[in-house]
Amino acid sequence: MWGEEIRHMASSHAIMASGVFMATVVPAVLVPGFSVYGTHLLWQYSVAGVVAVVNISLFWLLGVSPPTKKHTITYKVSRLVRSCLYLLLSCLFFHTVVVLYGAPLLESALETFSLAVLLTSLTTLRCVCVLGPNVQAWIRVFSRHGAMSVWDTSLQMVVGCSVVGAWLGAFPIPLDWDRPWQVRSHTHTHRKAMSRADTTPYFVYQ
Repeated sequence: MWGEEIRHMASSHAIMASGVFMATVVPAVLVPGFSVYGTHLLWQYSVAGVVAVVNISLFWLLGVSPPTKKHTITYKVSRLVRSCLYLLLSCLFFHTVVVLYGAPLLESALETFSLAVLLTSLTTLRCVCVLGPNVQAWIRVFSRHGAMSVWDTSLQMVVGCSVVGAWLGAFPIPLDWDRPWQVRSHTHTHRKAMSRADTTPYFVYQ
């Protein structure tokens, strides 16, 4: 059982990495003038969209999400509404944190919110897919020794690497932003993309 879960998790991370790669390559082929730095907002939203679609599809197909106790339409709609609410609150939370860390409050607000959306797709959306809109389960997983399965451990690693990667992305930003790649959301985004998930199966296996 453990080996099967490891294989499923490794496959999901490989598909996710391939999706991020395709979200970079396909717009470069189809969109005139596309570049990671020149049209960074388009790249961020394409990556966030691919991550969201892959996460939802994979965890639904793998049956990782906890089974619902009720099968009524009302209960399912309630879960969907709560999940969307959590995602919206997550975007607002990350946007506020980035502003508190020094991003302009009104200037470049779209870039800051785009960064928050990308962070949400890499962290909160995965929590919703794996654990459902259950705050108690989230607290359990992210508490000390709270992981009860391979997917819980993977969730800890992915969320931790995404948040720390975004924070480490601030280091290349000098006080005088005189080059295109030094713009705030660029470095945060690229560091997140590099630190995101691909080594998680190795660490879980260890």
